[in-house]
Formats: sequence, C-alpha cells, structure tokens
Amino acid sequence: MNLFLDSFWRAVAYCLHPRVIVLSVLPLLLMVPVTLGLGYFYWEPAIDAVRTTLESSSVITSVWSWLQGVGLGSLKTVVAPLIVIFAVTPVIVVLCLIVVALLMTPALVSLVAARRFATLERKRGGALVFALAWSLGSTAMALLAMVVSMPLWLVPPLILVLPPLIWGWLTYRVMAYDALAEHASSQERREIFRNHRGWLLGMGVLSGYLGATPSLIWASGVMFAAMFVILVPLAIWIYTLVFAFSSLWFTHYCLGALQALRAQAVTEAPAPVSSAVPEVPLAIPTALAHDLTSPDQTPP
Repeated sequence: MNLFLDSFWRAVAYCLHPRVIVLSVLPLLLMVPVTLGLGYFYWEPAIDAVRTTLESSSVITSVWSWLQGVGLGSLKTVVAPLIVIFAVTPVIVVLCLIVVALLMTPALVSLVAARRFATLERKRGGALVFALAWSLGSTAMALLAMVVSMPLWLVPPLILVLPPLIWGWLTYRVMAYDALAEHASSQERREIFRNHRGWLLGMGVLSGYLGATPSLIWASGVMFAAMFVILVPLAIWIYTLVFAFSSLWFTHYCLGALQALRAQAVTEAPAPVSSAVPEVPLAIPTALAHDLTSPDQTPP
C-alpha cells in the first residue's frame, strides 16, 4: 500500500513537469489530423448507416413511437450520433495507448529513472521487438474483448464497467512491461508481475476509469455535432494526459518494486563460504613432548 500511494502522488506531481506537458501534446498533434480526417469522410455515412439500421428494426420503431407519444421525439436525432461516438471511442482509446506507449513511455521512464533511480542498474530484459510484440498482442486481445462485449454495452450499468475494465487490463499489461523493459531482467520482470499482479491490475482499472471520464465530453448532448472540431481534440488531449499519468504511475511503482526486490535479494543472499583450510593443531607424541619439556640428561 505504501508503494501504491507513494507512486500515485509522485505521478500526479510529475504531470506538472514542463517536459510531461509538452510530451502530452505530441500524440495530440498526430491524432487530431487522423481523427478529423475520419470524421470528415465517414461521420455522415456512419450516422446514416446507424439510422438505417435502427429504422429497419420493429422494436426500435416501437420505441420511437413511444418516445414521440411522451413528448421525447427529439431524442431520435441524438441516438445515432451517440451510438457512433460510443463505437468510435474505444478505437481512439486504443490508438492513443499505442501512440503513448511508442512515443511517450520511453521518455517518461527515462525522466523518472534519471531523477529517482539514477543508480539502478539497467539489465535491459525487454528488447524492442519483444516489447512491440507484447503491446500488439495485448492490444489485439483487448480489441477482441471490446468487440465481443459490445452487445452488453446496451445494458446501462455495463457500459460504465466493461470498457474501463478492458482498458485497465490493457493499460496494466502495456505500461508495466514498458516501465521495466530497460531496467529489469526477464526473471525480475516475471517476479514483479507475479508478486504485484493485484496492485498493478488495480492501477490499470483505476486508470481505465480515469480514461473513461472524457467520454462525458463526447456524449455531452445535441451540441456535439456542432462542436465536433473542439470536443474531439480536447477529449484526445485528456486521454493522452491520463495515459501520461498512468505511465508515470506504473514507472514509479515498478521501478520502486524493482529496487526493493534487488535490495531484498542482497539482504537474503547467503554469506560467502571461506575456502581457506582451517588450522588444525598438530598432535605431538607423548614421548616427544616429554623429551621437549624435560631437562637435559647426560647419559652415564
């Protein structure tokens, strides 16, 4: 718990560092043109496709009629954009995670290591190829979980639970690996994952819930379509800043755990066994001892 809280407040303090603020803007500069380009070309077709699908369902038609009867017919114009928003949000979240992992995390790890863990040995147990494969494999599993769980998002409570859980698991897998890739050996990384799995998963889930808060901006209501150009960059920057905080949190926690692990290994190491042969006193025959201790005697 001490390591958990200590790494948390240190991550919050590091988010105010000028370098971290600058780094949080770099992924935004890459993501904004992509997001705006997709929105420009596919926003209207996506909404039309969703509306066509909804209108072809007899159940949804009955719901529209009921809403019209109770005076809420205007909600019909909002449902299709909201569905597109909730469908696109996980994709943007995953893209932000990949961008942060590739661009920001190494720089943030170097910042924390230089300021707090300058004497910590770098064993380089996670090569770039393995780190990339780990991130891509974890991302693929998270995307599969998101796609499979999408029908459950229609249940109101689950849409607030499932995406943060999936994102938290992905954050835990990617951030913890990247935080230890430079300093820990493969064995040390596996041991930290095994001994601290519960805390790391909890950090990932909390980061997932923090990352879900910008969705409130996206689903702010009817004004979303008119404020698309403003809300999308703002939401992406908030996502990126949350990712930066998560990366700093995992870096402080994992490097602190690695330092404690190595200190414990030194403490529990057995004392070196001396190879010197112990001195054994030589046994002197009793007769010889009597001759050496008795006074000289001249033979007759």
